[in-house]
Amino acid sequence: MLLFELTLALLLGSVVIAGLARRLAAPYPAFLAVAGAGLAFLPHAPVVEIEPDLALALFIAPVLLDAAFDTSPRDLKRYAAPIFSLALVAVILTTAAVAYVGAKLVGLPVAAAIALGAIVAPPDAVAAATVLNQLKPPRRIMAILQSESLLNDAGALLIYRAAVAAATGPLVLATAGPLFLLSAAGSVVFGYIVAWFMRRVFPLVSDPASTNVLQFVTVFAVWIVADRIGLSAIIAVVVFAMTLAQGSPRVFAARNRVSSYSVWETAVYVLNVLAFVLMGLQARPILSRLADDKQGDAFALAAAALATAIAVRLVWVLASGAAMRGYRRSRGAESGGDARSDLLIGWCGMRGLVTVAAALALPQGFPGRDPIVLAAFCVVLGTLVIQGLTLRPLLAMLNFQEDHSVEAEVSRGRVAIMDAAIRSLDGDESKAAMLVRKQYAAARTVAQNPDAPQAATDFDVLRLRAIESQRDELLRLRRDGAIGDEAYHRLQEEIDWAELDAAPAGRFQPLMT
Repeated sequence: MLLFELTLALLLGSVVIAGLARRLAAPYPAFLAVAGAGLAFLPHAPVVEIEPDLALALFIAPVLLDAAFDTSPRDLKRYAAPIFSLALVAVILTTAAVAYVGAKLVGLPVAAAIALGAIVAPPDAVAAATVLNQLKPPRRIMAILQSESLLNDAGALLIYRAAVAAATGPLVLATAGPLFLLSAAGSVVFGYIVAWFMRRVFPLVSDPASTNVLQFVTVFAVWIVADRIGLSAIIAVVVFAMTLAQGSPRVFAARNRVSSYSVWETAVYVLNVLAFVLMGLQARPILSRLADDKQGDAFALAAAALATAIAVRLVWVLASGAAMRGYRRSRGAESGGDARSDLLIGWCGMRGLVTVAAALALPQGFPGRDPIVLAAFCVVLGTLVIQGLTLRPLLAMLNFQEDHSVEAEVSRGRVAIMDAAIRSLDGDESKAAMLVRKQYAAARTVAQNPDAPQAATDFDVLRLRAIESQRDELLRLRRDGAIGDEAYHRLQEEIDWAELDAAPAGRFQPLMT
């Protein structure tokens, strides 16, 4: 009961933390990390252990699905070189550098040192996006960071699984390579087949609650089955999610899709809270198990891993960016980006949920588990505080011009779909068709403001004013007993959908003040 009450208190506290982070324009994971660290010093804090396999499935599978849905295949192709550089080369370099530090500094076995390197290698784009989305830096930077976040998670976790396997049993390199390639190919096929099948199942499910439950069950099933049959659960989930995402407009009904976005956003947030809480609760028992002379080594490892993780990414991004621009100039092509962009991308190396989950997933008895978990948490805490809280001042210093390219695409796309709607009514001269044409024509006026296509038009403002009057009248009808609660709730839902339709797209913010 104590654990349940503590969980409720922490979830409530996370709401306050997130509100504070928004007010300070800082990434909320940074505040969660600080709160998680503070739990280690609470008297009588419960000791919570989580099964290693459950940690990976519970925390990683939903995050991979959520990231894959947001990944743009167009951006992956357009920025393939920098994404490949970050998601593969930077991850390998960081893993190798941190592994070297771990082996030399505290004598970790090679496989355990590599596992530590893989744990702290992948940055988390959530913390960076929290700040960057508010300031509209160049679209190229956002696209690279978001695409990198998915691929570096997958790459680092593959290295991590191989290192854990090598530390807990024999790993024959002569057979490991071919087996990995076969497993990777099978994982791609498996993920695609499941997505193909589910794209035909989801349209048969009509209510949002069942759709959301089916989504969660499916993603966990993909992970569990792939893991049980010897495939890569990571690759399978990524392929499944990206394949499913490409058919999303036709797979999910509108009501189900709107509900799904809200549910997944909440689920990922709760997973972040629980992961940081669990990691914080590990700190005290870890320190109690370490002898006094070993605690200094553990903190030295944590500090060295933090410095190495930050430095390797920053140096690699700056060096590879300069080399790439030089190569492009020698070929007479556009350089793409500049040193300011490289500095910002290099500094967006905050670690987050994947690092926490991978550390928690280390098996009990794993060589050097306690110092590795402690180092992982310190890297997460350090990067979120040092980099996360300095990201906004860095953006101000770099003085990027606001990038409205996405808004321009939204404007062009909205005009095109409004024109398609109007064309669909060609030849229909009924009064109803004429009224619908007028409504679409009024909504099409958004094209007159391409710099802010998600702003409300005069038409939308008038609709919202009318909707506000509808709400007042609906409340009066229920208060006077003219309608019952069932009728009230149905009409309230109709008005809610009308208000969402009239309000600016993206982040819903009422316009009536």
